[in-house]
Amino acid sequence: MSAETYLITGATGKTGSRVVRLLAERGYAVREASRSTATPFSWTDQTTWPAALAGVTAVYIVLPNLGTAETIEQVRAFAQRAAAAGVTRAVMVSVPASGGMDVDVVAQTERQITDAAISLTVLRLRWFNQNFSEDFLLGAATTGELRLPAGDGREAFVDADDIAEVAVAALTDPAHAGHSYELTGPRLLSFTEIADELSTAQGRTVSYVPLSVDEFVAEQVGDGVPAEWAQMLGELYAHIGSGALATTSDDIMRVLGKPATDFTDYARTTAATGVWRA
Repeated sequence: MSAETYLITGATGKTGSRVVRLLAERGYAVREASRSTATPFSWTDQTTWPAALAGVTAVYIVLPNLGTAETIEQVRAFAQRAAAAGVTRAVMVSVPASGGMDVDVVAQTERQITDAAISLTVLRLRWFNQNFSEDFLLGAATTGELRLPAGDGREAFVDADDIAEVAVAALTDPAHAGHSYELTGPRLLSFTEIADELSTAQGRTVSYVPLSVDEFVAEQVGDGVPAEWAQMLGELYAHIGSGALATTSDDIMRVLGKPATDFTDYARTTAATGVWRA
């Protein structure tokens, strides 16, 4: 087994936690990195970086504020520190070319890593299946009503387990260096179709109610969600509604040699856990 150590930022998140588990199961040395881990790590506190990077060869990068100008400088400093510590490879979570963010800012952020002479694999992610069971759509999936401003737009929802498997492949095999992978599910789904899938899996009706962005934001703020976060979410849903994400990719099949997980399989497996029982 490789003697390399892998640093996983965002180690408590949906993909990071899965990457940690897969690497550990396969016998690799893993260092978890978050504010709450044994080796504390914060993107905004450079004093936490040296201990996290010591002895590390490859890094899984999850940035909380990707798409902002401040992150460019943050990643430049981190990449330079990582290269000096001996890091040679990085796998970075990013957005699709039509991801609804400032693509120039995102591209500049990614470039900071390669400018530091670190080989980079970029994972361009879509909306996660697990948003319905581990994140902000859990409540809606449980109560049975998806009230969202996504219109009739369709998206290729991707499974976090597939993302983690691709990330582990890219971290442990230098052959993936320099590649940009568009990670999607195998088919496009509207939120009406998602509601139908959730209904079938749960054995009860889940409905989709399309809203305007303003209506969505007002409802979210009324439920105690910060206005800035509600507005950002509303715009992301509207991006789906625009049709900008209505594409699929076979990159998961190309990397893993098996099809991407279908939402039907995700929904059936997740329903069996009881997470959606009101």
